[in-house]
Amino acid sequence: MNKDFESSDHICKNNNGKDVLLVSDSSTGEVMCSSCGEVIVENVAEIGPESVQTGEDYMSKSRTGRKSTLAFNDMGLSTVIQQSDKDATGKNLSREMKRTFYRLRMWDKNSKALPGHRNMQKAFTMLEGLKAKLSLTDAAVEQAAYIYRKTLVKKIGRGRSIPVILSACVYASCRFTNTPRTIQDVSNATNLRRTSIHRIYRMLVQELDLTLETYNPVSFITRITTDVGASEKTKRDAIKFLIKAEELMITSGKNPMAMAATVVYLASIVNNEKVSQTQVSKAAAISSVTIRNLCKKLKDEKIVSFSDPKLAKDGDYTQGVQDNSIKNKTDEKYK
Repeated sequence: MNKDFESSDHICKNNNGKDVLLVSDSSTGEVMCSSCGEVIVENVAEIGPESVQTGEDYMSKSRTGRKSTLAFNDMGLSTVIQQSDKDATGKNLSREMKRTFYRLRMWDKNSKALPGHRNMQKAFTMLEGLKAKLSLTDAAVEQAAYIYRKTLVKKIGRGRSIPVILSACVYASCRFTNTPRTIQDVSNATNLRRTSIHRIYRMLVQELDLTLETYNPVSFITRITTDVGASEKTKRDAIKFLIKAEELMITSGKNPMAMAATVVYLASIVNNEKVSQTQVSKAAAISSVTIRNLCKKLKDEKIVSFSDPKLAKDGDYTQGVQDNSIKNKTDEKYK
């Protein structure tokens, strides 16, 4: 029992109208007088926060039940009929009641075995696995389930593989919720070809009329700097370079991951950190040629100066420039 020291309009007979201590019983929901024992309020609603329960305690202690979600084939509102033919008190059911519950179980099982339910059950089971592999948020999972349900309504998935359709929905959801996951990340998580996912993704954008924004390259900088082991100063400098590039509209039409990898590479050179183009390209899944081309673009726009002595020490970029100059001299010699 919990003691409540708040006063009320109750007038106790034993205390001659003075304020008395009231006692509340959380198990029965009653408020009673501590002096005379009179029950003042019955069935008090508990307005406190919902306690988080797991396992078997969930169904017994939860007040609201499971939340409704689109990521379940029954939206989290499923009916569970136990197999034991016993009532709440543990007594065996009568023969007629056993036959009734047997029919109810069969109807419930058959209703869940419809083609649409089986499709969603398989797809949303895979979605739970992708949520763990890609570390997706609940909002991204809900959006992916919503897009997948729309594909079923439009009958886009007929004759196509469920994993491919679901992977395209997950990528579209990441784009919609601005969750920094590339299509290559989804491909690696599902062990499917990137081209197959991208083809279905383009089809979903056209058929469902999806309006998706491009990723912000800043979202990938932390990921790349962590993979290559760069310092926090390199990360901040990379963000500064990227902001300058956005102001000059250099990032428009460019791969966000490629832009993030390029500014991280340049920032690491400025801070004299031993980070090569190969390391950055592997962390970003971008070719070294793409990084070199973007480096030249940033040089032309004077985002970062390659005449800086610190940048002259870089082996990868200068090596590429030296190789090109040697090749040009060789071509002129044999003309």
